[in-house]
Amino acid sequence: MIRNGVIRELVRNRQLLVMFLPVAVLLFLFNYLPLSGLVIPFKNFDFSKGIFGSDWMHPLFDNFDYLLSSDAAYRAIRNTVLLNALFIAAGLVFEVGFALVLNELRNKVFKRITQSLTFLPFFISWIVVGVFAYNLLSYENGAINRFLEWLGMQPVDFYSKASWWPIILTIALRWKTTGYGTIIYLAALTSIEGSYYEAASIDGASRWQQIRYISIPMLRPTIIILTLLAVGRIMNADFGMFYAMVGDATLLFPTTDVIDTLVYRSLRKSGDIGMASAAGFLQSVIAFALVLASNYAARRVDRDSAIF
Repeated sequence: MIRNGVIRELVRNRQLLVMFLPVAVLLFLFNYLPLSGLVIPFKNFDFSKGIFGSDWMHPLFDNFDYLLSSDAAYRAIRNTVLLNALFIAAGLVFEVGFALVLNELRNKVFKRITQSLTFLPFFISWIVVGVFAYNLLSYENGAINRFLEWLGMQPVDFYSKASWWPIILTIALRWKTTGYGTIIYLAALTSIEGSYYEAASIDGASRWQQIRYISIPMLRPTIIILTLLAVGRIMNADFGMFYAMVGDATLLFPTTDVIDTLVYRSLRKSGDIGMASAAGFLQSVIAFALVLASNYAARRVDRDSAIF
């Protein structure tokens, strides 16, 4: 009976299944087939022997010991978590806030122009953004230091002050991605029934009260889900951003060196595939644990807003 029901469902939805087939193939090739490489962190990888022919490590976790044997590794893990937590918090504030502002605009032409202009930076390469940042922050010829000198103030050597860079990176990331990140929140706001606002307006609610008691509560499920997804990537730093903005500026590593850049430098110097794979494996395990913990917390707040 169950088998016949499954067959009927397949026949009934055959057009949708055919449309999904290319996606399923891509998912298998790029998401599931590479899982066979999970053995690499536990092997002394040799290109001539391949993944399965390479010898197992003795001891088995030697690649992980090498990865975590230096202060640089602990610093990179700390920076990855703290910087991504800062990015998530800032992104939540800016993206939700900007979506609320756009939703309140009544001039459709101005609203579309504003949304388009804030969306455009998303398509600019991090390499280009890094060049912009250097021309703004350079000690000798940077626009900011030239302006400070014009005001009679001392120039600031941004590329030797690591404490400035969490804020600088956050500003650069918000400038580049706020317009893109606003789209989902704005879509959620536009799907709210207008009758809620009409009833609140009749009852004498101000625009701010409508935002506080209607818009924000209606956005809560979307906020929780997107935050959970962001937490799942908290151990994966944006390598393009960090390398384009910071590069090999060793003076900035105390606050900007993350797991991805540390592994890249180590791989470039030693060519140790096993150690690099161990770092990726460690990132995935920690991210998985964080998703489970944050999803559990979300279920305690709002059961319907959790991912699972």
